[in-house]
Amino acid sequence: MAASKTRKKTSTKRKSFKVRRRRESKSKRRERANEIVARLHHEYPDADCELSYSTPWELLVATILSAQSTDVRVNMETPALFARYPTIESMAEAPQEDMEEMVRRTGFYRNKARAVREAAAAIVQNFGGEMPANMDDLLTLRGVARKTANVVLGTAFGIASGVTVDTHVNRLSNRLDLSRQKAPEKIEQDLMDLLPPEEWIFAGHSIIWHGRRVCDARKPACDRCTLSDLCPSSTAP
Repeated sequence: MAASKTRKKTSTKRKSFKVRRRRESKSKRRERANEIVARLHHEYPDADCELSYSTPWELLVATILSAQSTDVRVNMETPALFARYPTIESMAEAPQEDMEEMVRRTGFYRNKARAVREAAAAIVQNFGGEMPANMDDLLTLRGVARKTANVVLGTAFGIASGVTVDTHVNRLSNRLDLSRQKAPEKIEQDLMDLLPPEEWIFAGHSIIWHGRRVCDARKPACDRCTLSDLCPSSTAP
């Protein structure tokens, strides 16, 4: 009889990056936050939304589709979608099954397809087919929370309604000790309190860029981070 073999179990749990805090007054934190944004202006002067779009409606659709997906993947799928349904009205009348098939590769495609169709229908019914350009109206649309509304208002309309808080902004705000909150709405409020309104749009875009390019979720490149001396979590020497 063959001898039985036992396999040693190995843990698959990944170590998380350690977030550190610093003791400072509110005025010092505000000063540091503004210096962070000033450096990001220098590092990413052209920071902007990386979703492809030609109208505010297309940006809204792309932002809805980007949830739990990547901008790269969404940008691969939306050209065919917008070619097939080029207007808000046509999107509102799109069959659910066809919409699901067209957005399938962005993930969670059933919910996303329904959200896009119902948002389009609501715009046609409640806003005369014109994209609303204010926070309150956008939040009435299915699939739209403050993050999506901030992206559309800031990027498509140039309206500083708040700071876009996605997974990157959430992560960096905590690592930089600009917020100790977990809920996106509370993180956004902390950032709005630290930064002047004229920086809200850029701050969201540039922090996202920095999160994608330098401050990785698992292995942040602290050694080449322009914010390392301002970041209490930095491991740079």
